[in-house]
Amino acid sequence: QVQLVESGGGLVQAGGSLRLSCAASGRTFSSYAMGWFRQAPGKEREFVAAISWSSGSSSYADSVKGRFTISRDNAKNTVYLQMNSLKPEDTAVYYCAARRGAGTPLVGIAYDYWGQGTQVTVSS
Repeated sequence: QVQLVESGGGLVQAGGSLRLSCAASGRTFSSYAMGWFRQAPGKEREFVAAISWSSGSSSYADSVKGRFTISRDNAKNTVYLQMNSLKPEDTAVYYCAARRGAGTPLVGIAYDYWGQGTQVTVSS
């Protein structure tokens, strides 16, 4: 069982930056691939970024490439999402997810555990 707690969301102006954190419980964090997803009001949840258990590979949605960076610190059981050059369309609840095993899946169904989410609001 893995519990995930996101933090770092908030209100920021367009062009600004935020760093989201996701703290995981459990001693096997390093064996999990981690992902970030988001859901805007009235829209379906969408993939944002993912990172493999070893940090050897990562994947990004086209909409965030070059602006967002996913990273992890296995010693701290934490995964991060650095978000730069934020746009109003990035406004959403951001969720952290964990998947036991290899790869960096782009679909939510591939993940086993989810956090409660953190709100990110970007004003124009």
